[in-house]
Amino acid sequence: MTGLIAFREIVLKVHSRCDLACDHCYVYEHADQSWRARPKVISPEVISQTAARLAEHARDHALPSVTVILHGGEPLLAGPARLRLVCEEFTRALAGIAALDLRIHTNGLQLSRRYLDLFAEFGVRVGISLDGDRAANDRHRRFADGRTSHPLVLAAVALLRSEPYRPLYQGLLCTVDVANDPVAVLDALVELAPPRVDFLLPHATWETPPVRPDGAPDAYARWLLRVFDHWERLGRPVSVRLFESLLSTLRGGPSLTESLGLAPTDLVVVETDGTLEQVDSLKSAYEGAAATGFDVFGHSFDEVAAHPGVRARQLGLAGVSATCRRCPVVRSCGGGLYTHRYRADPAGGGGFDHPSVYCTDLRELIDGVEGRTASRQTAPELTDPAELARSQERLTRVLLARLNADRTGDPDWARSWELLARVERSGESGANALGAVLDHPFTRTWVLEALDAGRDGRPDGEGAARRLAALAAAAVLRGGLDLPAEVPYRDGEVYLPTLGLLRLGEPGTRGRAALRATGTGYAVRDGRAEHRFGPAAGDARWLPVRSWSPPGPDAAPVALEDLDPYRNCFARPPRLRLGAGEADEWRGRLDAAWALLHTAVPEFARAAAAGLTTLTPLAGGPRAPGWGEAGRHGPGALGVPYGAGVRETALALLTGRRRARLRALTEVADLYALDGQWQHPSPWRERPVPVSRLLADVHERVAVAAYRRATAAPEPGASDRIQRALDRLAGAAELTSTGKRLVAELRWESKAVDA
Repeated sequence: MTGLIAFREIVLKVHSRCDLACDHCYVYEHADQSWRARPKVISPEVISQTAARLAEHARDHALPSVTVILHGGEPLLAGPARLRLVCEEFTRALAGIAALDLRIHTNGLQLSRRYLDLFAEFGVRVGISLDGDRAANDRHRRFADGRTSHPLVLAAVALLRSEPYRPLYQGLLCTVDVANDPVAVLDALVELAPPRVDFLLPHATWETPPVRPDGAPDAYARWLLRVFDHWERLGRPVSVRLFESLLSTLRGGPSLTESLGLAPTDLVVVETDGTLEQVDSLKSAYEGAAATGFDVFGHSFDEVAAHPGVRARQLGLAGVSATCRRCPVVRSCGGGLYTHRYRADPAGGGGFDHPSVYCTDLRELIDGVEGRTASRQTAPELTDPAELARSQERLTRVLLARLNADRTGDPDWARSWELLARVERSGESGANALGAVLDHPFTRTWVLEALDAGRDGRPDGEGAARRLAALAAAAVLRGGLDLPAEVPYRDGEVYLPTLGLLRLGEPGTRGRAALRATGTGYAVRDGRAEHRFGPAAGDARWLPVRSWSPPGPDAAPVALEDLDPYRNCFARPPRLRLGAGEADEWRGRLDAAWALLHTAVPEFARAAAAGLTTLTPLAGGPRAPGWGEAGRHGPGALGVPYGAGVRETALALLTGRRRARLRALTEVADLYALDGQWQHPSPWRERPVPVSRLLADVHERVAVAAYRRATAAPEPGASDRIQRALDRLAGAAELTSTGKRLVAELRWESKAVDA
């Protein structure tokens, strides 16, 4: 069957009764009472058939691993012999097909060494239900005669924490009751040093709403936020899955729990009689809510996966109510647990197309966690240009290291790689020189092209090794290091990144040349002859990289790069080497354009100057809308049409730097999640667009609108369109904390448009 989402998690009911009488249990105390008609203990036939079905499913879907959770009732009531059979059958069935992750969820009352020895043999991890301190736990988790279970649970946890069983300790499951003291609950759980704590909202629906002692719609949020605050004060001493899931989704990552987020369900339940059901919590909604009509003897897991009830929980954003789809926190809460959305239809039947009965709680909880952590969750690259530069340098090094791993067995590459390592080890001058050539924007272009060629199986000839040799040689020369630097050349030329182009022979000639630094420049030995070249040599065979110094006392020189063979990474082709007069003329236009920017939009101009290191002249003049181009390269480079006038050049500098900055940010920081199918109306485009496109449009057009207004050429309706786009972004669920901070900055910048 196509389009199925495979089950990666199986809840296996090994015993349908329990030795406690918890009054909040969804199995025994809620709407579905089907447990009464089922066998108390799972049979050997159901065990072996379920294992066979799971192995078939894992093989058909090429699953690398599957999780089997032994559940109940109370699963330990099945006894060691039956649990051993479960472990043996599933281990045998999955051998050679998929890794098996065995777990058990228990109240712990029966836990003893004989069980733990069995679990250690098969690697079964143990999760124990405990609602906190004795007062909290006794509120619900008691024996039928009212006796406390707390001392027995603590004894079970102590045994599980002891050697040699400690590695089996999976964590504690705690059902929230707002009548309990949240601080005391967390302290009691932390004292037991669990690897993880799961806080679970009591199962409830719109028909059987949760208990709210003070009648407040956010009582559970306030309780959980007090736990969160105490967890933070303690320094997050244990993993709390609920909080870590929220922190993950607020950063743009995945949900870590079924109860939150939009990830599709991949879980199926097998009852003691072999009946196949949907997620167990549905028993809280109504009689038969979890039923599929299937069992392991007559049906495959694929048939269950195709069941309409299962598919309804795999639709992501489309599977939540219209109210939820419009909510800015839907990516974090996912509409809440599916069961908690249930509301009966007065005309008969029931439905889940509603917000969660905990809707207000979830919104307050998510907003509360985000408000408390936004400053720490925001990527420093957004507000600190130096940190953005450092992150980009690290990214280039990571990509280069990956390319190095792909070039194993290439002796020319290996020699140059070792020279780079020697440069870096040679002290501050070497490290600075290496940093300069790695930070050269077109180093990134070369690395990306070489990686692409490797992935596509395309040969690059000697290109990658030749460029690496040139990088190493440029670092040696820049650092003035006494290290051997040999470069291969082709067509009589070698380009030394950040320095210039050296002509060593006629077109078509090939060879190898040794380079070294001298007191006044550089020297090259090709065969027996040695030639001096560089800034003071006056050698016509040496074409240095020119520079331009923007007006202003603090402006750093910018390279005018019209030599690097990897500068051909823009939408339009680069110009060939400019003549001396052309270069001077272009510098004059750049001076005038920069002065215009600083007069018209000084704040935007200063931001555009930050990090600009390289300008490449592009062929032709301006074309509508005449904006600058941020090609496929590292940060700091910008392509500007050589034939553009002063005003067009100013606009190209402004917009190109805005594009380059946003691209650099998205490469090292998560501004939005990439796992949704959200589309947003755009004031500038005919069709809805993803948040990445809308954000990019606003990021550019805020600056453009301010520039045009300041130069007496305002765009009609620009301010209104920008505000509509910002309002849409403010409600975008896929924006991370960093993305929201960026939108807030854009809203502040937009005030310049209305000034």
